[in-house]
Amino acid sequence: MKILITGGHLAPALAVIDGIRENKELSKTTSIVFVGRKYAQYTDKKPTLEYQEITSRNIPFFHLKAGRLNRSVSIRSLAGVMRVPEGFFQAYHILNKEKPDIVLSFGGYLALPVAVVSRLFGIPVYTHEQTVHPGLANRLIAAFAQKVFISFPQSRKYFPRRKIYMSGNPVRKQIHENKKLSYIPSGRGKIIYITGGSLGSHSINAHIEEILNALLSRYIVIHQTGNVTEFDDFNRLTKVRNKLPPELKERYVLKEHIPSYENGGVYKAADLVISRAGANTFFDLIALKKPAILIPLPWSANGEQEKQAKILCDAQAAEIFDQADTSDHLLELVDSMMGKLHDYEEHYAQLSGIYQKDAVQTIIQTIFKTA
Repeated sequence: MKILITGGHLAPALAVIDGIRENKELSKTTSIVFVGRKYAQYTDKKPTLEYQEITSRNIPFFHLKAGRLNRSVSIRSLAGVMRVPEGFFQAYHILNKEKPDIVLSFGGYLALPVAVVSRLFGIPVYTHEQTVHPGLANRLIAAFAQKVFISFPQSRKYFPRRKIYMSGNPVRKQIHENKKLSYIPSGRGKIIYITGGSLGSHSINAHIEEILNALLSRYIVIHQTGNVTEFDDFNRLTKVRNKLPPELKERYVLKEHIPSYENGGVYKAADLVISRAGANTFFDLIALKKPAILIPLPWSANGEQEKQAKILCDAQAAEIFDQADTSDHLLELVDSMMGKLHDYEEHYAQLSGIYQKDAVQTIIQTIFKTA
């Protein structure tokens, strides 16, 4: 059996891929191909994390130049609309060549042309919705999908009832591996892990740069910047790091990307996480019960990151920081939370029963049973 996997959410896709590969029977009888973005932006020359992760698993990767449909009108959005037909033509050629038995989507604008063309070929489509409020692409895909896997019970109202399967969000197995990483200083104080997701966050990076010396005087900082060429944050912050006094420099761990097999080690080492409030982060934090400062992406579709951050904040497991606020306020929030980490950890208990599910096995068993 051949499965084509596509979509905008990499982490759950990797979790399912690894789940299939770890199953002795399925690994012998199943081949996987992946359709995604080789570059984060059209002007970028550096491969995306998804390209690196997929090809490192020796999975064929097909780059799709699909256009994005936006509700707002701008030169960039119009350029995206003009690329929509190209995405459908490319999807047709990929599917005609590969002839998969199943298409598994993880949402996003890339998945839409693949799912639509799959329908025309009569290929069963399954889709997973990672967020509280589904995006336009997944709501369209749901119209002809066999099943719609959802992560949040709050998402039920957006999809046809007969197609919904409350699976939870696939969490990578590596997140639970307590692997000690040589680049993380040990025994020198509390550790902060800062991440803006696989692409990084320029806004978060800029805030951290403003208060970097103050943070390093108190804590060890692991900072994942991303690699978007437009901002060049990693190279700029590397220069900043090189100018730090030796005692601060060794407390600043700077990474462009953190590969999936190191994620568990980084999370386990961290006392506090500073990040966006995407669904991956939401479920990782619950799985590991990590106190966090969440900085929701202001323009996330339908305010999904604010909604996800609010669930953790209302449970008193995390705090929310508005990226428009001052960097000094972020520093104050860090210091305040560091003094009562245990209180935040205890509050995760009330969330585990609702959101912790074996999504990987649920999705695998469902698609292989009904395909």
